[in-house]
Order: sequence, then C-alpha cells, then structure tokens
Amino acid sequence: MTRAAAGADLPAPLASSQRIGSVDLLRGAVMVVMALDHTRDFFSSIMFDPQDLAQSNAPLFFTRWITHFCAPTFFLLAGTGVGLALLRGRTPAEASRFLLTRGLWLVVLEITVVAIAWRFSFRLWPMQGMVIWALGWSMVCLALLIRLPRAVLITISVAMIAGHNLFDGVTPGSLGAWGYFWFVLHVPGGISPWPWILYPLVPWIGVMALGYALADVYRWEATRRRRFLLGVGIGATVAFIALRAINGYGNPMPWTTQRSVALSVASFLNVEKYPPSLDYLLMTLGPALVALALLERARGTMARWVSVFGKVPMFYYILHLYLIHALSVAVGLVTNAFNAATASGRPPWDGVSLPGVYLVWILVVVLLYFPCRWFAAVKALRRDWWLSYL
Repeated sequence: MTRAAAGADLPAPLASSQRIGSVDLLRGAVMVVMALDHTRDFFSSIMFDPQDLAQSNAPLFFTRWITHFCAPTFFLLAGTGVGLALLRGRTPAEASRFLLTRGLWLVVLEITVVAIAWRFSFRLWPMQGMVIWALGWSMVCLALLIRLPRAVLITISVAMIAGHNLFDGVTPGSLGAWGYFWFVLHVPGGISPWPWILYPLVPWIGVMALGYALADVYRWEATRRRRFLLGVGIGATVAFIALRAINGYGNPMPWTTQRSVALSVASFLNVEKYPPSLDYLLMTLGPALVALALLERARGTMARWVSVFGKVPMFYYILHLYLIHALSVAVGLVTNAFNAATASGRPPWDGVSLPGVYLVWILVVVLLYFPCRWFAAVKALRRDWWLSYL
C-alpha cells in the first residue's frame, strides 16, 4: 500500500498538517473559562474561599466549580496532542526529545515569566510549583512513558488516577529525609528553602499519559470514535456520581447536607483538586470526553472564535495573566485617585462584586482574541521550530 493510499484511510486532519477542530475547540473553551477563575482572583471583593460552604453561596461556588474542568482537560489534551503528532508521522524518538525539551522549558517559564505575571515583581523566591510546573514535569515523564507498550502505559495511567488516594494517609513527615519528594508527588506544600508545591505530580502524569493513548481513537472511523468517547465519558461521569453518593473511596472529604438544596449540590460537587482526587478527575474528565465527541460537529462563528484560543494555549496563558493583573493595577490606581479626591474613607481597592468579575472577564477574553488570532495565523503559516514551544 502506498503512503497516499494509507493516508486516505485516516480522518482528513491526520492525512495532512491540519489540526483537529474538536480538540482545538475544547481546549479553547477551557482556556476561556480559566480566565474567569483568574479574573476572580484579581478582581473579586470576596476574601474567602468560594468552596468554603459555611460562607459561600451558590453563584460564587459554581463560578469557581466550572473552572475545575480547565486543568484536567488541558493535561488530557496536551497528551492527545503528542499522540496526534505521532499519527502524523513524528517518530517516538522525536516525540520524546520534544517532550523533554518543552517540559523543561515550561518549568523555566513557570518560575520566571509566569511568576512575574502573578507577582509583578522580579523577586522570584520562594518559587512555587503551579500548573505550568506540573505540566512541564508531566511532559518530561511522558517522554519516558511513550517508550512503553501501549497497554503498559494505559495501566500505569489508570493506576495513578484510580489508586493514588490509597496513599492519602502517608505524610511527608513519616518519610524522613525523603519527605520533600512526597510534596512533589502527592501532598501540596513544601519545606524551606525548596519550592512550594501546589500541583503535586501524581496523578497529573497519569492524566497526560491517558490523553496520549486517547489519540489512537483518531485512527478510527468517525461514528465509532464518537460512540467510544461518549460511552467512556458517560461511564466516568456515572462512576463519579456513584462513588460520591456513597461517600466511599475517591475523595478525602465526604459531602453533607447543607442549609439549602443548591449548597447541598455544591457539597456533592465540592471535591479535592490539590491533588486531584479520583472523584475530581471522574467529575471533570467524563464530561470533557463527552464534549470532545459532541464538538466534532460544532460549526459556526462562535466555534471558530473559541478555537483560536485552543490553537495558541501557552501564548494565551501567559498573555491573559499579564493582562488581568495589569487591568487590576489600573483599576486600583483609578480607585485610589477617586477615593483621595472624595475622601470617602473606603479602602483604596476592595474589588468588585461577582457580576463585575464577569464583566471584566468578558472584556479580557475579547481583548485577548486579537493577539491570539494573529499568533495562530503565524503558527499556521510558518514552521519555525521555536513556535512549537509557545
């Protein structure tokens, strides 16, 4: 069989250099939602955790809850992107080299460019291991895992996702000199002078590796692929509901009846992200897989608009942090001037209400569209090696 004939059996995106629209669209959607969470961080007048149900309310909780889908979906699709590159002809050796170099590059970005965006300061210590840090080290690990037989890789991935809560009772202190590595792998925290870890690597490594294996479904005929994604996604969602309902294994804290039906539902959905519990990953990845199937048929202006963000995720991520932080500083300066002029006695910058957060979020997304569209066009027209690192 000729190469051209073999390519004809594959879905059109894999037979050429074109991207898969549903992947870009889903990734773009979670990037847009992610900006809502960070806008709330910088602009909200609420000074407590939205997941603290003793103080929170339903709108505030669900504003935070919807953003839980961002990190798991992004890790999953990062792995899928690597798998798709192999289906397009990249060799495992090339993929491993790219994962290793890009992963280390992301770690450097986290502790420099991203850290400055969060702090607006060149004082980079203490370092923090956040989402880009975890994404980078997960890529480094995936560089090794893709050399394994596919069945072994999937087994390791599922074991990380389903089994890591078995070790919730292990504390860093119980491991002596090796305790800090438990912060890196399983428990948020740190020991001075080492970096503070917010995103322990397990099970994020497993999520990315599972996404890598998921890329194989894009060899299949479209109907079979959509049926599989829907089946697995619905199955994961049902598994979440069942595990959470019985308050059994899968999450450190049980759900409880609250003072209202809405907050009782919130308690049911209030699962652990740091590190992501089994319930958390079933709750988020199940609907993500369903969306991946349904979005294959998405068309229209909105789909094209959102897909732009999914084509340039790292560019968008860095830019949105600087933009949101800069806007918050600008509003603070204006508020300072206003308060000084009126002698109102109010604090110089006490944030905005939740509707105000949503308005700023919409503004941020609209402003980001134009540079992201430009950079997506650059990436589509050019093949410079460095573009794949942004």
